Amino acid sequence: MRTLPQLVVLAALGGLGAAWHIYGERFGLPRPLALVGLEAAPTGQPRPGGGGGGPVGVAVSAVRTGTVVERAESVGTVRSRDAVAITAKVTGIVTNIRFQEGQRVREGDQLVDLDSGAVRAELDQARALNDDARTQLVRARQLLPGQAITQARLDQLEALARQAEGRVRQAQARLEELRVAAPFDGRVGLRQVSVGALVQPGTVVTTLDDISRVRVEFAVPEIYVARVRQGSPVLARSNAFGDRRFDGRVTVVDTRIDTTTRTIRVISEFDNPEEALKPGLFMTVELEMERRNDALLVAEEALDPIGERNYVYVVRDGRARRVEVRLGQRLQGEVEVLAGVRTGEPVVVRGIQRLRNDVPVRVVETLTRPTS
Repeated sequence: MRTLPQLVVLAALGGLGAAWHIYGERFGLPRPLALVGLEAAPTGQPRPGGGGGGPVGVAVSAVRTGTVVERAESVGTVRSRDAVAITAKVTGIVTNIRFQEGQRVREGDQLVDLDSGAVRAELDQARALNDDARTQLVRARQLLPGQAITQARLDQLEALARQAEGRVRQAQARLEELRVAAPFDGRVGLRQVSVGALVQPGTVVTTLDDISRVRVEFAVPEIYVARVRQGSPVLARSNAFGDRRFDGRVTVVDTRIDTTTRTIRVISEFDNPEEALKPGLFMTVELEMERRNDALLVAEEALDPIGERNYVYVVRDGRARRVEVRLGQRLQGEVEVLAGVRTGEPVVVRGIQRLRNDVPVRVVETLTRPTS
């Protein structure tokens, strides 16, 4: 029967051995001398992971190359590329409305008619005076020899003709001001006036928006300022459209950083031929900053993290080599490796718990992952 001191010593050695198996093998620490003789003693049972137990069976997956995209997320609001409130230029009474609410119109299409009777009468009178002045001037210039006219009189007739022409142009300009037309192609909004209404200069008749192409404005943190460029791809989503995604491009990057929010404003544009995106719509935006088409990817389950470091077991020459890796972007079920492994190398994804550095292994299954 063992004495109490002997039991205490055995318990201490057992604790020391367990601690070394947990931490010593992982960090490559030397085996304590007190354990050498103990583990060398025959027990009738092989140690896990080597010796008489044979190679450890593992499942592996090869390091593959794929596309990794770095994005910055933000939120933004849809704006019309061109938007304007259609207003009256002069005082007048609405005599006709030529558009339907929500109608698409072309540049120059007349939207509203204002009463132009008085201006047309003024224009007719100006044209009559202009015709009379030009007739007198032509006659004066065509007088027969002996029917002389003084130079002063001729100058006076020329001045009267120019004044008459000016009155005609003035009346035509006033008549044009009574014409409320679309300044560009777009879609009109709600009607704000009715036939018979007296409008004043600045009275809003309707709105006009060109949403065949829209803008989405958003802000990103200043740490990305060196990586945001004109032409960078932008991906936008809205809860109104479920999983549908809209693709756009950065068109303008602000020249100043907001000192309060420490962000920089970015404007992107999206083709909107179906006019699905409406001005004012809230959007979730992802700005693509970098795309790496040959990134190294390993299965996320292959990682063996210790503190802030990450390791994987690479199978080389029939043995599991523990290799420290530097990680990049995380994807769904995979992680980018920036350093530590090479393309095609088999890394252990199952059986990691039974491994230590340089232990013999036997590949029992090779897993494949879909390419991106």
